[in-house]
Amino acid sequence: MTLEKRLQKRVLLGAISGVHGIRGDVIVRSYTADPGDIAAYGALETDEGTQLPPLHIVRVTDRGVIARLEGISDRTRAETYKGTQLWIARAKLPTAAAGEYYHADLIGLHAVSPEGATIGEVIAVENFGAGDLLEIRLQGSNQTEFVPFTNAVVPHVDLASGTMTVVIPDPGDDEDDAGIKE
Repeated sequence: MTLEKRLQKRVLLGAISGVHGIRGDVIVRSYTADPGDIAAYGALETDEGTQLPPLHIVRVTDRGVIARLEGISDRTRAETYKGTQLWIARAKLPTAAAGEYYHADLIGLHAVSPEGATIGEVIAVENFGAGDLLEIRLQGSNQTEFVPFTNAVVPHVDLASGTMTVVIPDPGDDEDDAGIKE
């Protein structure tokens, strides 16, 4: 997948998990680095691609971001948005810092060995609590392999060429957590 196609993707920024109070406020589970920034990227879209009313942050709490959708002023109308995922065009996100990547940019990259042999394609980035894992669909197979997204296992990522170098860990090695990528 080319860099241009990856930039055309949408990125999930959060979801409306419930309502708060009687005035139509919603509780937003935000996936942004700073939860309160979820409204800072511009117009958000639903799963179907329809634009949501502008989101205004009321406050950030331990339960999530309390926000108000413009034009929604009662609990009943706000409840219709419960479960709505909040998407944004990838191109609207700021450029990632050196050595940091958006998950959406990694999905679709070709994994190659240090010698240049094709290993497969990154189909997902997961985190089950111990750091990011890349799920790679192995070349010529439906089988997938999870590898840790660390400097030791993924020493080089080239978004422009659509490739990443992957050193498949030996199952007997017990890699430490030093060098985990952001």
